Amino acid sequence: MGLTLDNIRTTISSANANAAKGSIDGPTRSYTINSNDQLLTVDDYSNLIISYRNGAPVRLREVAQVVQSAENVKLGAWAGVQPAIVLNVQRQPGANVIATVDAIKARLPELAASLPGSVQVDVLSDRTTGIRASVHHVQLELILAVVFVVLVIFAFLHSPRATIIASLSVPISLVGACGVMYLLGYSLNNLSLMALTIATGFVVDDAIVMIENITRHIEDGDPPMEAALKGASEIGFTIISLTVSLIAVLIPLLFMGDVIGRLFREFAVTLSITILISMVVSLTLVPMMSARWLKPHHGPETGWGGKVQRGFDRVIHHYDRALTGCCCARS
Repeated sequence: MGLTLDNIRTTISSANANAAKGSIDGPTRSYTINSNDQLLTVDDYSNLIISYRNGAPVRLREVAQVVQSAENVKLGAWAGVQPAIVLNVQRQPGANVIATVDAIKARLPELAASLPGSVQVDVLSDRTTGIRASVHHVQLELILAVVFVVLVIFAFLHSPRATIIASLSVPISLVGACGVMYLLGYSLNNLSLMALTIATGFVVDDAIVMIENITRHIEDGDPPMEAALKGASEIGFTIISLTVSLIAVLIPLLFMGDVIGRLFREFAVTLSITILISMVVSLTLVPMMSARWLKPHHGPETGWGGKVQRGFDRVIHHYDRALTGCCCARS
């Protein structure tokens, strides 16, 4: 009939379009509008006109054998030793991978119920297993960091009231940072959780400095309210300078480019937000609670707190003697 394989290929490709008409991008999902011009049955292919000869149409069944079969009989899939159909599901860019996998697993029973009884639906691979384990360990490290920070504060301040006041800055700063992360569209991943874990040690610095200055005025005889006002006014600029210096360290991470910059920008922003919130807490909540809760202490401390304080005093005494000796030797 004077036809070539290229004539047949071109005709089938032209009549069997499988191209997208367009797409719709929404706030939660992206949907592609597919074409419905694709040939799906054996009869559609058999009756396809590929050319005309002597005024009569030449159909594909006249020059080829059209059968119902797989697109490529040289390919196959197995689950273990059983033949299978492998379906690979990938998330859309920006979607939470754990939430996506959870939603898929929730729909699997419904999908299995709609299939023949001889077909079994199993999960062959789940990439979120390692992600879940990693996030779980980071969450555990965050909890341990908070606990150890509180214990260290109590060891040095040896005052339950002062420890509670300083420790409140940790949950308030972390919860506030999570709220800002939600507004910025960030997710709780390894980098953001690592930033919150590192910030646990930073957020108490300002509170401890504020409490120490207020306590000094209380020990000098000032009433707690007056000591809180005086201490906050004296140390406010220092706390602001401490916060700015900490954030300045993160400026290079905020302006990094390429893929590394995209990864660590969320880390730097989360850490900066947490430090800023801790500064606000130290300038507002800590002085207010110190004015209400801190009480003047009369007489030497007793019990465990007294032992710890006497140990600190001995260290300070030896340091003072060593420093005095060095100064005398130089002079």
